[in-house]
Amino acid sequence: MKILITGGTGFVGSAVCHRLLEMGHEVTVIGSSSRCRLAPHPHLTYISADTTRPGAWQQRVAEQDGIINLAGRSVFNLWTESYKKAIYDSRVLTTRNLVDALPASSEAVLLSASAAGYYGAGDDGERTETSAPGDDFLARVCRDWEAEANRAADKGARVVVMRFGVVLGKGGGAMATMATPFKLGLGGPIGSGQQWFPWIHLDDLVNALLFLLGAEECRGPFNFTAPESVRQKEFARALGGALHRPACLPVPAMVMKLALGEFGRSLLQGQKVVPRALTDSGFLFTYPELQPALREIVGG
Repeated sequence: MKILITGGTGFVGSAVCHRLLEMGHEVTVIGSSSRCRLAPHPHLTYISADTTRPGAWQQRVAEQDGIINLAGRSVFNLWTESYKKAIYDSRVLTTRNLVDALPASSEAVLLSASAAGYYGAGDDGERTETSAPGDDFLARVCRDWEAEANRAADKGARVVVMRFGVVLGKGGGAMATMATPFKLGLGGPIGSGQQWFPWIHLDDLVNALLFLLGAEECRGPFNFTAPESVRQKEFARALGGALHRPACLPVPAMVMKLALGEFGRSLLQGQKVVPRALTDSGFLFTYPELQPALREIVGG
């Protein structure tokens, strides 16, 4: 297949790109860096472009059998008004430009990222793919993000929306940030630790994406989260155990709010997100439980 990836040099995108190239696909990666950070490969083409703006890069879209849309600025930052705009535009405008570039009659498949934040601040109720969206900032971003992706169905494309939980894997991503205080002996739950923590191992994310890429009967939203739901304090305890470090120093809620503002408040919320659509479609997780996943990542 000919496959185009936006955000293909990021933590998730580079893993997806590597697997696709191993499988023999022709991959075009679009990134914001002037130079490609991926290893050279005869079936890899790199294009540097600002995907929030229409441009020559869109000419590649109509040539593709598959489009994997992973572009988006990291949410792990202080949410100033300008940074919130960057979070929104990098997702919503990129997706709008991708769909605009599709031909009027398309047979492509579009796999477009979203996030578990679609469901907003959670209680103890399970969130499946049919649950209603929330109404906080991240939920509004996800709602608009998905709406732009779903326009591709009007052009004949098969659309799959992937609502990612926190992606855990080696060599980067959220784990690189979260593990540091634990390695220093300063780790612990955030706030009360009672909030749900939706997570997924990077290997399962890539496998699920490839599964849906080839499953022509699958379309619509899919929660990319592990079957085992855990609270944030359980995650902290498991991570500390995997690293052989204590996990007894909680970060007070007030500190999170004062230091990180709106982003800090979002970390004190969570959603009990379950991957019902994936499991009903026959996908099997390699890491359905947290402790084996963490042991594989940290090598414990």
